[in-house]
Amino acid sequence: MDHLNDIPWKNLAPGIRGKYIHGTNTTFGYVVIEAGSILTAHHHMHEQITHIVSGALQMKIGEIDYLLTAGMIQVIPSNTPHSALAQSDCIVIDVFSPVRDDYR
Repeated sequence: MDHLNDIPWKNLAPGIRGKYIHGTNTTFGYVVIEAGSILTAHHHMHEQITHIVSGALQMKIGEIDYLLTAGMIQVIPSNTPHSALAQSDCIVIDVFSPVRDDYR
């Protein structure tokens, strides 16, 4: 069993950092995003489920713009381009399948 405090931070982009734990088939991420931070458009083979714990995150997923706020959950299909702009400080839970080996 792990404790969130014992998992090291991984810097993803300026103002965006996460803590990740990996199971056999999934990766769980606890992500902190500073207001104004940008995650540039990208895609990956992993299906992603994003849950906004706190804050507001503007996301573009495919061709659709979303304003995700606390309590909202969004599924990002495999290989779908997506980007984000933090409208405020955010805490986000991301779950990926299969495992994100690049986040180890």
